[in-house]
Amino acid sequence: MYSEDVIKHFRNPHNMGKIKKPDGIGKVGNIICGDVMWLYIKVGKSASRRKKDEEVIIDVKFETFGCTAAIATSSMITDLAKGKTFEEALKINKQEITESLGGLPPIKVHCSVLASDALVEAIYDYLAKNKRPISKELEERHVHIKREKEIIEERYKEWVGKQEEVVGEK
Repeated sequence: MYSEDVIKHFRNPHNMGKIKKPDGIGKVGNIICGDVMWLYIKVGKSASRRKKDEEVIIDVKFETFGCTAAIATSSMITDLAKGKTFEEALKINKQEITESLGGLPPIKVHCSVLASDALVEAIYDYLAKNKRPISKELEERHVHIKREKEIIEERYKEWVGKQEEVVGEK
């Protein structure tokens, strides 16, 4: 059962859409469940921060093809990331997303991981495209996300092969 907040974010998602000329794009997905998320960020200076030259995520939008939880977590990550520095945004994790939505069924927690990973990838994309320093931690997270994607795709290929064998036997 979904919480009231999950249903609200699903029915009226915040920041849905695409940013024209985004500064960074994060695309993640789970081939097993079929969820795919694109997260777009716009980066700028914040006038309201103590450090006036500090870069923050001034806009963030998403496009998600997926279930109720996938759309709700995409909506929530945009709310949580907007106005944050990269350092602050990279601290947003599945637990914060899930708690901010009033919880998720255990089988749907992977959607909050995808949302967090999409933000990581958008920040990584921005820094890489602009030849900016990438912290060791961010590089490790990027490599981990990439590796997980490869593992899932490899497992999926094995599953498809087994399914084709079963169909061929009939």
